[in-house]
Amino acid sequence: MKSLEISPDEFRRLAEKVTQLTADYLRELDSRPISPSTSGEEGERLFGTPVSEKGVGAEALAGLQDVIEHSRAQNGRFFGYVLGSGEPVAAVADLLASVLNQNVTAWRSAPAAVTLERTVVSWLAQAIGCTGFRGSLTGGGSSANLMALAMAREARMPANEAGVRGVPQGVIYASEEVHMSIPKSIALLGIGRKNLQLIATDDNFRLIPGELEQAIQRDKAEGKIPVAVVASAGTVNTGAIDPLPEIAAIARRHDLWMHVDGAYGALAAIVAPGKFTGMDLADSLSLDPHKWLYQPLDCGCLLYRDVNAAHAAFAHTGDYAKALTNDPVEGLAFFEESVELSRRFRALRLWLSLRYHGLQAFRAAIQKDLDLAQRLATAIAKQPGLELLAPVQLSAACFRYRGTGSLSEAELNRRNAAILKGVVQRGRVYLSNATLRGKFCLRACIVNHRTTADDVDSVIPEVLDFARNL
Repeated sequence: MKSLEISPDEFRRLAEKVTQLTADYLRELDSRPISPSTSGEEGERLFGTPVSEKGVGAEALAGLQDVIEHSRAQNGRFFGYVLGSGEPVAAVADLLASVLNQNVTAWRSAPAAVTLERTVVSWLAQAIGCTGFRGSLTGGGSSANLMALAMAREARMPANEAGVRGVPQGVIYASEEVHMSIPKSIALLGIGRKNLQLIATDDNFRLIPGELEQAIQRDKAEGKIPVAVVASAGTVNTGAIDPLPEIAAIARRHDLWMHVDGAYGALAAIVAPGKFTGMDLADSLSLDPHKWLYQPLDCGCLLYRDVNAAHAAFAHTGDYAKALTNDPVEGLAFFEESVELSRRFRALRLWLSLRYHGLQAFRAAIQKDLDLAQRLATAIAKQPGLELLAPVQLSAACFRYRGTGSLSEAELNRRNAAILKGVVQRGRVYLSNATLRGKFCLRACIVNHRTTADDVDSVIPEVLDFARNL
């Protein structure tokens, strides 16, 4: 029977082959169409094959070229969603992380990996002005937000007579622009989506503190229990940053847990701290290095002020996993501070990437993204057939084609949806969409270290070309 083990020499040959493929891919990346010429049917034909019973050995690598050809090319003209660009030095670290195969659940399971994770988490906290916060790396902002609200529930929501938290009257507050992970988290935690109170936003799509205050007072008068408020440090649609100091003051006055969802924007505090004043007042904070530190997926982070709150939410250790030491380092267990037990060695890519390039290089890349977003906004404003639908506060520009102004709102929504479909299918640039106050937007978000001024300048001609054809 064939063994799963291969020789070091065979591993080297396999790794060299994959390295050559990836190097060729990076060399050709800028010239590749962003959307691959493929279909669901073709993908099923290529990849939906029966499992191999005997195996074909190194010949299996021949299929990797098909994987590359049928994958989206994330070059400098990819402006969709809020997705970082996969910095290559970090990708190199992922190979070693997979070979080491450390379960980063406790120091005794992965001494180097746990220490590295604690180190990079402290680097992140310090870089964004939250020195002293602790935390852990997560799969992304959604899991970080879920963990934060679990901590909020345990810290602020009283238990019923059976000792069960999550009674129906607990209320969570957030702006109407809040990320979709928040209602999902509230549902998963048993609080219920009906107990998410959405607060109105101003003309800049920022939560209105006065509306929050009134909602809390109204709920208290009705016998409900305000539990937490989620403030956004960069909403997913427009990059809006809620007024954090005012929200923090309200949260403290009413004894609410304050969580800041900074998955998109918080890391921009490295270059623009003034935009994020008050972020250090939060009880917890999510951020995503796989967005604005350009790390390969997945690499999110949850920071929190009080480690005891994390223990209250997540420490439930079986005898087989109990630490046999009280040493503050060697006794550390991430599984008592997070929802995961099995945990990937996410810190290695971030540690190597930051050491290789230095924080200054990332600061410059983020600043470039911010500047390029303003360049795009300025160009849109100069085009009589286009209009911005929100201020560009970070690096997301929401705009639409409006033509001569004779089209109805419904027709404008249909027209812009058709423009988006055509632009994406052509594959020269990749935009996403948003809906603001009922208006369908074309959305360009720049969180990509590869994006240049020429890339940004290609957006408007593509949009106008399809608009004229329609």
